[in-house]
Amino acid sequence: MIDEPLSEALELTLGAAIRGARRLSGGDINDAFELSLANGERVFLKTNARAAVSMFPAEAHGLEWLRAAGALRIPEVLAVSAGREGEPSFLVLELLTPGRQPRDFDERLGRGLAALHRFGAERFGLERDNFIGSLPQRNRPHGSWAEFFWAERLSPQLERAAQSGRIGARLLERFERLASRLPQLVGPVEPPSRLHGDLWGGNLHVDPQGAPCLIDPAPYAGHREVDLAMMRLFGGFGERVFRAYEEAYPLAPGHAERVALYQLYPLLVHVNLFGGTYADSVAQSLARYV
Repeated sequence: MIDEPLSEALELTLGAAIRGARRLSGGDINDAFELSLANGERVFLKTNARAAVSMFPAEAHGLEWLRAAGALRIPEVLAVSAGREGEPSFLVLELLTPGRQPRDFDERLGRGLAALHRFGAERFGLERDNFIGSLPQRNRPHGSWAEFFWAERLSPQLERAAQSGRIGARLLERFERLASRLPQLVGPVEPPSRLHGDLWGGNLHVDPQGAPCLIDPAPYAGHREVDLAMMRLFGGFGERVFRAYEEAYPLAPGHAERVALYQLYPLLVHVNLFGGTYADSVAQSLARYV
């Protein structure tokens, strides 16, 4: 299940021999295992021999960046590969055995997410690039949110989708019109928020004590409505979460009209990852604005 080069690299980095490895389900991109170590610890392992060597170091950085806010439970990074070509790629995290959701779970999630967003960052972007799913995600800083959202989020995904033939010239023309309108569409000026970046229901976990825990982020500093729009895209979050968030950190006027705008990025990511009917969903969301 775990080959010898990976096992040796893990034991060297963790400082303990591996006594057992149990494959875990749930991941679409990476292989996941529960490892039992000779020192009695159990840890969580993600590995992928086909992934870019920078993927796990970038994820480790993002997890620690989110943990620094002290707002929600984020898995602690225990070890990560060095990101050198030809070496095994891995990320080792604390093992969080799923617990039961308490009655106030949704409220705790809403308040915790508000605290994460409010913790903020100095500027839009991040000091290093990372990934959303298996796709590269560029995080170069820009002076305004509208500039960042276009140059670092929508434009790279559009370029990738056009090159693969998954979207056509007419849709590209409509996006160009959207680009000129973004400063008026993105909403009132707000400080950068610390975002999870890929907040769908599958990336919400319940820790052993029943606390909400966020996993598998694609983090950066951006507009907080991006996370909230992603949460509404594929379901999995109850209205109590959004009410608790609103009570803790009220949203700007017109936020409901911007949900489809901020769903364009994850929909374009899905076009590039999966194709299919996601291009139709992009066109439908875009029709609200151009």
